[in-house]
Amino acid sequence: MKKSIIILNAILAITVISCKKSSESGNKSILKTDSSETVITDTNGKRVEKTDFVYKATDGSLVKVVFKNDPNESTVAITSNKKTFTLPKTETKDGETIYKKEDMTARVKGDSLHLEQGNNVIELKRTKI
Repeated sequence: MKKSIIILNAILAITVISCKKSSESGNKSILKTDSSETVITDTNGKRVEKTDFVYKATDGSLVKVVFKNDPNESTVAITSNKKTFTLPKTETKDGETIYKKEDMTARVKGDSLHLEQGNNVIELKRTKI
């Protein structure tokens, strides 16, 4: 339990530096919107989509969140303090998507990400950089 609290606190402590690319150079399949970057890969007729967002916690710290959708599974990867926690999607209902692994749950609805681990709850909001 103590390890889980330390890991969860590490998520709040991250500062993410955004990499800026010119729209004229680089990968042409990258779509830009606000603080996100979407990369679409088409391999053997299968479409894999990864979208990166920056979320801000209530204490002001920034967290990198990557949503991955492919034919086999959908996941969310939350990166904090050089550690990444990847949670598979378990369900979608009422406009809310739920990702869960062991005792960690991420609930995504609109621009909000509600992260739970044990008795710890962290509220994150998508931000613009």
